[in-house]
Amino acid sequence: MPPLNEGDLLYMPTTLPGISVTKAKELLQQTDRIIAAFPEVAHVFGKIGRAETATDPAPLSMVETTITLKPPEQWRPGMTMDRLIHELDQAIQFPGLTNAWTMPIKARTDMLATGIKTPVGLKLMGENLQQLSDLGATIEAVLREVPGTLSAYAERVTGGNFLDYQIKREEAARYGLTVGDVQAVIMSAIGGMNVTQTVEGLARYPVNLRYGSELRDTPENLARILVPTGTGAQIPISQVADIVIHKGAAAIKSENARKNAWIFVDITGIDVGTYVKNAQAAVQSKVALPPGTSIVWSGQYEYMVRAEKRLMVVVPLTLVIIFFLLYLNFKNVAECLIVMLSVPFALTGGIWLMYGLGYNMSVAVGVGFIALAGVAAETGVVMLIYLDLATAKFRRQEGEGFHRGHLAQAIEEGAVMRVRPKMMTVISTMAGLMPIMWITGTGSEIMKRIAAPMVGGMVSATVLTLVVVPAIYGLWQGWGLENEPREPESAAPEAIEEGRKP
Repeated sequence: MPPLNEGDLLYMPTTLPGISVTKAKELLQQTDRIIAAFPEVAHVFGKIGRAETATDPAPLSMVETTITLKPPEQWRPGMTMDRLIHELDQAIQFPGLTNAWTMPIKARTDMLATGIKTPVGLKLMGENLQQLSDLGATIEAVLREVPGTLSAYAERVTGGNFLDYQIKREEAARYGLTVGDVQAVIMSAIGGMNVTQTVEGLARYPVNLRYGSELRDTPENLARILVPTGTGAQIPISQVADIVIHKGAAAIKSENARKNAWIFVDITGIDVGTYVKNAQAAVQSKVALPPGTSIVWSGQYEYMVRAEKRLMVVVPLTLVIIFFLLYLNFKNVAECLIVMLSVPFALTGGIWLMYGLGYNMSVAVGVGFIALAGVAAETGVVMLIYLDLATAKFRRQEGEGFHRGHLAQAIEEGAVMRVRPKMMTVISTMAGLMPIMWITGTGSEIMKRIAAPMVGGMVSATVLTLVVVPAIYGLWQGWGLENEPREPESAAPEAIEEGRKP
């Protein structure tokens, strides 16, 4: 679908995994402060990490900043949405932070449909997460060099930090402790344990008991957690366990029963189809996929492929239906073909206007061209009806003496009779559609792309109907007709013999 200007922006950058809560908070405050300094911005609300809801399982490396913009009348002169996004992107450049700009509703729809929040995304599928992470970093470097790439970020699926207690069985046995005893202390002191519940009206709330955050916020404090022994003594847990920090998967994504690593790509100044074509060629030539891994191109590209497949069925089916309805009217295949020839000529004007406005092919454009094909066929039908009536009238008048000169007069008369209704159709259609080309606001981008093919196509359809259709009709009807009426044959002159008087 064409871009929909919702009036607000959603800033969704991605940080490297393993970021601390303190650094994440600092980064969020800095980006919010920079965004709020722009005069076009009314309010900024940033969120990082997961909210207290099961419907938003966002990691700490995921930032979501909703930017409420002022009305366009209050923006700086010459400022547009694309220019504003470009300036915001240039202003926010932090190491380890990959920017991505979208719209609030669009981002939710995209993430629900494909999980990809950027226009283009890659899903690397395989079995080894470390292999997928390394492959993603390689493809990320390749995609950054593809023209039109605004940002590219490959998820580090094994970049999460995990703190493990490795229990020393021999040391625990010396104190009369089992592995379960030590694990129970870890579970209760760090993870927390429900010791009772409180009843408040009709609601029941569990009471969870564990160490305070100041006693478990660093590895040193975690090493000083006390473990009770059978003799009543309290020993630090470091006496019976080692604390080890290692890298692991912060989150494991899977699709079609295979593990995934995603790459997010934001683009600018290029359409999705062309960019993906160039990116696929670059990845195929520079990246060797390990055995057992595969790449799936997703995001808006996935929508585009699905729409193309649907249009490949809808457009031919539309033309078949138009031809069938024409045949029911004319009962003549030749006239049906003449009308169908008007469709490509009518589309040329719409294509040229789309090219001039810089619009890309989209579902909305396809809808506009389908509507244009119907209008072009309708005007062609009316022209043929006038031409048939005028030709039939001349045939009745001239009888056997009907020739190409009479056909030319009939075509001229029929075409002239069609000028006024044709111009009325064109003027009324364009008068109704032209205001759409100047409207602004939410939804105007889609409406413009539906109206543009019809506005441009009506111009070429007018030339076609008044010039091309009569010419094709004349070639068809004039096949086998005499150019001029035959003169009656006169008696052959008598032969005059040489030397004889007449």
